[in-house]
Amino acid sequence: MQRTSFEEMNCSVAQCLDAVGDWWTLLVVRDAFLGVTRFDDFQVRLGISRNILTERLNRLVDAGVFKRVPYQQHPPRSEYRLTEKGRDLWHVITAMRQWGDRWAAPNGPPLKLRHKACGHVIQAVTACSHCGEPLEARAVMALLGPGATERDLDRTALGHP
Repeated sequence: MQRTSFEEMNCSVAQCLDAVGDWWTLLVVRDAFLGVTRFDDFQVRLGISRNILTERLNRLVDAGVFKRVPYQQHPPRSEYRLTEKGRDLWHVITAMRQWGDRWAAPNGPPLKLRHKACGHVIQAVTACSHCGEPLEARAVMALLGPGATERDLDRTALGHP
């Protein structure tokens, strides 16, 4: 099945989805945050076919989310490590995990995160970068940014009728 590209869409969410927007890719990134780096380990943990995993890893490398790091010469093998761009997806994966813990885990969270500095189990919170107040959808409003075009807010509650 041909994948739709959002390359031409002027939207940061669409661009993120273009890089990591299918379930296998997000699960590969999730496992990378859990310390998985080798092809065989991704394949066994996810139960994904080798050809699909190869395609997803290549796409993540091409997008700059992972880098290949050789660890064996004969036969040649590489680990897949998160780049800075990849590590920035931690907030996305954490938000999805917390949503799943709340709405799709009837027996409780299958995984908890502990803050290394203080030792406490955490719940990640989005906060204002200026005043520190916790944020939710109703507490913010969208404004056009420097990369916006005239059409970016068309047919939205913020656009012109």
